[in-house]
Amino acid sequence: MTSEVVTPTPTTRRGLRFALVVIGLLAALVITCIASITSGQYDLSPTDLVGVLLHGIGIDTAWAPSNATDYGVINSIRMPRLVLGLLVGAALAVSGVLMQAIFGNPLADAGVVGVSSGAALGAASSITLGLASFGMWTTPAFAFIGGLVAVLSVYFISRSGGRTEVVTLLLTGIAINAIAGAGMAFLTFIGTTSTREQIVFWQLGSLNGALWQNVALVAPLVAIGIVVALIVAPSLDLFALGERTARHLGLNVELLRITVIVTVALLVCAAVAFAGIIGFAGLVVPHLMRMIIGPAHLPLVIASALGGALLIAVADLVARTAVPLADLPIGMITSLVGGPFFLWLLVRTRRRAGGWA
Repeated sequence: MTSEVVTPTPTTRRGLRFALVVIGLLAALVITCIASITSGQYDLSPTDLVGVLLHGIGIDTAWAPSNATDYGVINSIRMPRLVLGLLVGAALAVSGVLMQAIFGNPLADAGVVGVSSGAALGAASSITLGLASFGMWTTPAFAFIGGLVAVLSVYFISRSGGRTEVVTLLLTGIAINAIAGAGMAFLTFIGTTSTREQIVFWQLGSLNGALWQNVALVAPLVAIGIVVALIVAPSLDLFALGERTARHLGLNVELLRITVIVTVALLVCAAVAFAGIIGFAGLVVPHLMRMIIGPAHLPLVIASALGGALLIAVADLVARTAVPLADLPIGMITSLVGGPFFLWLLVRTRRRAGGWA
């Protein structure tokens, strides 16, 4: 887990390839968004969607639905769910880019440093103990706090002499994950049947019940995280040359590492607070984009944000429409895609390295 990222770099027309990838992702996002809003148990047509959107900005057309239910379904149910999914996907994918860059390993994601397990422990605590300090926001708030405490614990425990080694970070993350897992098991054991079901479904991940209020809280946090990721992207290119080389080039490695870890915590905690645990999005998307456009971090952050948003939008569409009158967990769908991809990635890495060390 400590070897440097070794990815073939496209040598020609990298800018054109990046532009084509971005255009393709944007086009796929638009198509997916239209399909997501108009598909489901209550079918709508694309013209209904256009009519509702134009009506929202004060333009009434012949496409505007006469049925008030259409407006309610689009504006109050499907739009907030879709927008929250786009934000969650972008946040998880960008956090994956940052984690893989700072750990120098394509197999790293937010779960490595305990963010996901810390958030799950926080959410489980609020559910099992019946806490209601923040009303309807209690579980998301405790998930956010749990993830933040976990990642800060990992960082400060692994920090020694003003420096933080990657290996120490990884090992500390494993320990924090184990502690959080034990806490989850204990809370599940002492909980009631109802709280156990809530904990299980929260861990499976879902956008069901998303509100515009959720979007209003998550959007600024995700925006801040992505902006920071774009700002530190050139520094991550230097960091990819090796920690010692980066120091010689004048890069403040420790400051970069702190910035990246805090940004990852911000992005992941914002994502899981309302959507639960959605695995593999932070692992699959950045690696796939790196294979297509190369390892430069600025375009990688942009493409991964779009790719992550697209992945969660597609997964949510499948979750809502695959089984009639059912809402499948998104985490299950992303794991179905991410699990085989992760195995393929392991085999590919092993072949390139000539076997495990």
